[in-house]
Amino acid sequence: MTAVTIAIDAMGGDYGPPVTIPAAVDALSRFADLRLIMVGDADTLKNELRQYQFDAARLTIQHASQTVAMDELPSQALRTKKDSSMRVAIDLVKEGRADACVSAGNTGALMMTARFVLKTLPGIDRPAIISALPTYRTDKVVRILDLGANVESSAENLVQFAVMGSVLASVVGNIQQPKVYLLNIGEEEIKGNEQVKQTAQLLTDNQIVRYAGYIEGDKMYQGEADVIVCDGFIGNIVLKNTEGVAVLIKTIMKEAFMRSWMNKLLGLMVKPVMKSFAHRIDPGHYNGATLIGLQGTVIKSHGSANASAFTNAIKEAMMGAQCNIPVRIRDEVEKLLKNLKPAADE
Repeated sequence: MTAVTIAIDAMGGDYGPPVTIPAAVDALSRFADLRLIMVGDADTLKNELRQYQFDAARLTIQHASQTVAMDELPSQALRTKKDSSMRVAIDLVKEGRADACVSAGNTGALMMTARFVLKTLPGIDRPAIISALPTYRTDKVVRILDLGANVESSAENLVQFAVMGSVLASVVGNIQQPKVYLLNIGEEEIKGNEQVKQTAQLLTDNQIVRYAGYIEGDKMYQGEADVIVCDGFIGNIVLKNTEGVAVLIKTIMKEAFMRSWMNKLLGLMVKPVMKSFAHRIDPGHYNGATLIGLQGTVIKSHGSANASAFTNAIKEAMMGAQCNIPVRIRDEVEKLLKNLKPAADE
């Protein structure tokens, strides 16, 4: 594999260096072709790194004097935090010193800063957030976008999301002609609002992706869809609901096994099975959402991610950089959207 350099916003997220540093050390031990630039307060990072053994030749520290708070207004962060660990990490991608960056920091600030610094790809009006979620099939995930970057989106925006999601699934997931669905309240053509209906018409008329129709929420995880498209308002609700249900299931099962000594004994007997099950539905296993549509690779980690989950986000950044996703999307957008037919007025 091609060697890649990833810039890490080491101060971002709910925990900062106590999570990002062990995750970085773990990633270096797993991937021999990885180099990391840890961005943040140099003294803090050096003190944290003293606890670990790692290949110092593949990890460098880039000092940044500021940190973006998790509750900070994105516009304020963009205007006043030009030397924040988040901004500097993105700047490193812009300057070509890093192939991608990863941050667990403020989502709004990350999106606004990344869009300001890196700019959107030609032909893309708005970037989106895309991530993989589990399905019934052990060999397949479904990628959903937008997960919260755009609360309101036009039909044309959703078409662009479909193209970007299809390219990502094809390149990273190694899927020939990914099946793309629109999330809707029903599968029938008459269902849905005007936004969804116009998007369906555009995708059908232009045949720019393998559009497979509408999909309802209860069928999202069956493994039939490769990509599911929706606006960011709906997508963020879907994501948070999915994560909440996963925690609910694990909590209920744990409580059930603790109710009696017989249940505890049964729990010990099925522990390997339950461990595998918990791993499959653990949100941290799928941590690392791509800010897609930018002229650079930016990965958003959950703010509350632990070290293991943050390592997964670093892995996602590696794959995105090695596959050169922005260039692939740019080429497809230029080729497929150049002669886009407008949706007919009803």
